[in-house]
Amino acid sequence: MIALNKFLLLLTTMIAIGFSTEAQDWANLERFREDNAKLAAPRTCDDRVVFMGNSITQGWIDMIPEFFAGRHYINRGIGGQTTPQMLIRFRQDVIHLRPKVVVILAGINDIAGNTGPSSLEMIEDNLHSMTELAQANGIEVVLCSVLPALDFPWRPGMDPAGKVVELNKRIEAYASKKGAVYCDYFTAMVDERNGLPAELSDDGVHPNEAGYAIMAPLVEKAIARALLMWKGI
Repeated sequence: MIALNKFLLLLTTMIAIGFSTEAQDWANLERFREDNAKLAAPRTCDDRVVFMGNSITQGWIDMIPEFFAGRHYINRGIGGQTTPQMLIRFRQDVIHLRPKVVVILAGINDIAGNTGPSSLEMIEDNLHSMTELAQANGIEVVLCSVLPALDFPWRPGMDPAGKVVELNKRIEAYASKKGAVYCDYFTAMVDERNGLPAELSDDGVHPNEAGYAIMAPLVEKAIARALLMWKGI
């Protein structure tokens, strides 16, 4: 019995340490630290682009790796993340990689309350801060609309559609004001209910291959425009 109690105490301590470590890395800075260190500095001729985002960005490279292969595209999406978490890791996972362009797709998990209650103003502030940091370091910014969503499978009943529409209006207006490029996924993917249609998503939030097939040319066009801006054209 004493031996069993000692084992249970040790197990409990190990679990507590694990949880404590996760809590200390709230923004998941460790996720790409090693990958970032292995990246060579870009050459002037390299049109390096970093994709910053959540599971929609992460899922893109997981589901369709060929979109990123053979290009100077770097995926820094982490599933479940909100804009304050992205802001914390923005220097490490974007600025220090010295891209010409950053593509930011964020906000849906804030609306879902993944890291606590969040207003549209709070989301805006974090997107503004990431944009300002990028532009201050000579990086052109592509701000993407949040994808349509009628409900969250992991948090049903929140009715996010109206907030998504309003947030996208604010993102587009800010992009115009700050000289960033706005990439409008929403208009190309929304259905008559302001949701993501079943043919483009298996859960109503995350794109499937058909969804990413619509997104790809839109973001490529936005990146091309941003690269011209970087070159002063």
